[in-house]
Amino acid sequence: MTDLSSITASVSSTLSKQTAAVGKAANAAQTSFSHTLSKVEVAIGVKPATGFTAGPTYEATTLAGQTKAAFNHAINATKTALHIKP
Repeated sequence: MTDLSSITASVSSTLSKQTAAVGKAANAAQTSFSHTLSKVEVAIGVKPATGFTAGPTYEATTLAGQTKAAFNHAINATKTALHIKP
């Protein structure tokens, strides 16, 4: 007959391994989600990729910056076409 303590130890060991595996999977999922969220924030311009919040680097790397640059370019082109001086 098998000793009860060896069965208990085996079950306990199995549960510990499974708990550790679930913990690792949860951490990996959280890291992956955080990384993906960060990339989305950068892509739509919520967060700058480089720490810049204005200027050519910001405008080149974010949708918000690119939109602002295009808008400013359109305004400047209109001013030039209408001969408006700043």
